[in-house]
Amino acid sequence: MADELLIDRNSDKAGIYRQILPQISALLDGEKNITANLGNTAAALKSAFNWLWVGFYLVEGEELVLGPFQGPIACTRIAKGKGVCGAAWTRLESIVVPDVEQFPGHIACSSMSRSELVVPLYCPNGKFAGVLDVDSSEYRAFDEVDCKALGQLADLLQHKVFAHV
Repeated sequence: MADELLIDRNSDKAGIYRQILPQISALLDGEKNITANLGNTAAALKSAFNWLWVGFYLVEGEELVLGPFQGPIACTRIAKGKGVCGAAWTRLESIVVPDVEQFPGHIACSSMSRSELVVPLYCPNGKFAGVLDVDSSEYRAFDEVDCKALGQLADLLQHKVFAHV
């Protein structure tokens, strides 16, 4: 296993995703511990894009509970339907928020967050497992390129990480 990501920083966003997704996949190979795998995934995304916050919230009853992350201190529990993460759970779809101040019911875990993208995560049996949550200190930081690539990452996690849950 490599101890660092190999990224051509001259690439556009789509190119960086094409570079890191196979590297994240390799990081996950052979490891069954969910904390280790999600921790390394969050670290890889934070390293590649330098977003404000990258992390996971995992289902526990009717709440999402903070999992591995990189960035400032975060909210520990989020009720189903609350904030962007809870809305993604209720809607069962990715949500891009160009300006968090314009999202009704946004939960401000960090006052530095300006935009957010939340992607649902599933177990191989289709059961909802949690969300990947990424925040930026810039407005309109996330777009369809991010949605598509992080959706591919969610598929990868479904088969390599949540298959062991």
